[in-house]
Amino acid sequence: MALLQWNERPAQVLQGGGVIGPDERLPWAQTGLMGIQHVIAMFGATVLAPILMGFDPNVAVLMSGIGTLIFFFITGGKVPSYLGSSFAFIGVVIAATAYAGKGPNANIGVALGGIIACGLVYTLVGVVVHLVGTGWIERFMPPVVTGAVVAVIGLNLAGIPIKNMAANNFEAWMQALTFVCVALVAVFTSGMLQRLLILVGLIIASLLYALLTNGMGLGKPIDVSGIANAAWFGLPQFHAPVFSAPAMLLIVPVVIILVAENLGHIKAVTAMTGKNLDQYMGRAFIGDGVATMVSGAVGGTGVTTYAENIGVMAATRIYSTAVFLVAALLAVLLGFSPKFGALIQAIPLPVMGGVSIVVFGLIAIAGAKIWVDNRVDFSQNKNLIVAAITLILGTGEFTLKFGDFALGGIGTATFGAIVLYAALNRGK
Repeated sequence: MALLQWNERPAQVLQGGGVIGPDERLPWAQTGLMGIQHVIAMFGATVLAPILMGFDPNVAVLMSGIGTLIFFFITGGKVPSYLGSSFAFIGVVIAATAYAGKGPNANIGVALGGIIACGLVYTLVGVVVHLVGTGWIERFMPPVVTGAVVAVIGLNLAGIPIKNMAANNFEAWMQALTFVCVALVAVFTSGMLQRLLILVGLIIASLLYALLTNGMGLGKPIDVSGIANAAWFGLPQFHAPVFSAPAMLLIVPVVIILVAENLGHIKAVTAMTGKNLDQYMGRAFIGDGVATMVSGAVGGTGVTTYAENIGVMAATRIYSTAVFLVAALLAVLLGFSPKFGALIQAIPLPVMGGVSIVVFGLIAIAGAKIWVDNRVDFSQNKNLIVAAITLILGTGEFTLKFGDFALGGIGTATFGAIVLYAALNRGK
């Protein structure tokens, strides 16, 4: 079988409802609405990561769309995934560039060179997986490990909305109101309205927020002046990479986290859809690696398959790859629109926080679902200990330093799960 079968295309069988598989799709109007919801789901994290690293958020949105298109075509449209900014790069990029945390990153070039090198290594890993299979990876990452890693990704992100998206008691209550709105839509509606639970819940919560703040003066009002003043179309700020050996050595090890994330995500989607996607694992790694290189070449962040969008799929039961094709095209258009960036920035932070609580929680549950679907036996101390330690390492942001290289919560949880399982399994 050729490495990249460009002539492969998803069957995209038209369906009217129920669970929509990767090779099926809804009518295009509904597919378009679902694409919008996936753009909203990825937007917060895709924009937040570049801000934390001093990158241009509009470039990140643009390259998330282009990266998702690259992933779509390399996987033959068989794997439902959206590629957004990877949080795994934040710590090493800050260390490599000595970024102070405010404004544009003056040393962004050396970070981009490291991101490209990481993408290249990631692509090579994908080639090996495509040629020899995933057996060598799965021996080190059985369901107990992948389930724990996926769950940790959601739990590790929990602190973002809880600690950083509500500045006072009123905003905390607005977060609660938001996730209640999403929950009510999820449980008490049906059909397409229910499938758009994230988008509909966000709109309802934003309207209620405007009523309470702009109308009743109970909190910080929504400011729409930025939307009116922003241009409809404009180029984002591109940057060229600079290849520095120390920066590359610092950033390249992130590839292990990306492999674990992608493997876990594909396992999660396999569990949710009942369709074995393992045969596309190598091409998924290649697609992610190539997308990361392309993103780094113009000033974008490293990208990864997004657990946020897996959470949306879990909630809507729509796994059609056509949805991600639409979402990617929308992101490309929006990347060239400062007005869209202003619109998203106008969404109240507590409302985005409430939505994030739902989505991150769904990610964690997707990890637990891997355990359930693969009948992981927790009466075995080996599985119990691996899962228990992994969850705490990731959730508690346990960090280990090796010189200038810091391995944060998700990284230590990932490595810890792999090494611990191998040691305990060998011991038995």
